Amino acid sequence: MGSAPVGLDGTAAWLDAIADAYGVAEDKLAAAKNAFLPAIKAGLAANPIKGTITLSGYEGSELLVARLLIESGAEVPYVGTACPKTKWSAPDVAWLEAKGVKIKFRASLEDDCAAMEAIRPDLAIGTTPVVQKGKEMGIPSLYFTNLISARPLMGPAGAGSLGQVVNAAMANKDRMDHMRDFFAGVGEGDTAGIWEGSPNLRPDFRAAHQKKLDKLARAAKAEEMI
Repeated sequence: MGSAPVGLDGTAAWLDAIADAYGVAEDKLAAAKNAFLPAIKAGLAANPIKGTITLSGYEGSELLVARLLIESGAEVPYVGTACPKTKWSAPDVAWLEAKGVKIKFRASLEDDCAAMEAIRPDLAIGTTPVVQKGKEMGIPSLYFTNLISARPLMGPAGAGSLGQVVNAAMANKDRMDHMRDFFAGVGEGDTAGIWEGSPNLRPDFRAAHQKKLDKLARAAKAEEMI
């Protein structure tokens, strides 16, 4: 049984799949839908999310969270997950791709950061290094594991669970811009770390070392051509 009862479309499809697998009568299926779908629809409507969000993580619920965000009104152009693509995620993949979402399975940190840098979302949801990179860029960011994945996702409880924390984070854009401007140039490149004075950069040593690296690279390329 793929996917999960997440969001309006996801719950309806999941109930259909359960009924089909276990031969549940049509009237009982209709009763279950009538009991849950209106409450989920109301929860989504009461907690709208407006903005562009990139999403990445390794928990395994990334596609489900993306579905919930989209049904809440958000635009989610990219989802990266450390998990592999399997038949169990097929219903979610089909639904998300129909909404224009680019899904990257077995995504690397470089994949997730490249997507965030290219899209420049209103909010980046991801792992610790993705969030760190997002904040350096002045993009409001949330840790997937402890701020998103820990929240309820299924049924009526999940319908409004993301709106408050996501909207609050996106509302902090001006604060992020102020912090980025205030700390500009601090702790970057050669100035990273704690210094009592100016670091000894030694550009002459750096240039000489780069020449050695270039020479080794040329030698390696020449050997490949032989």
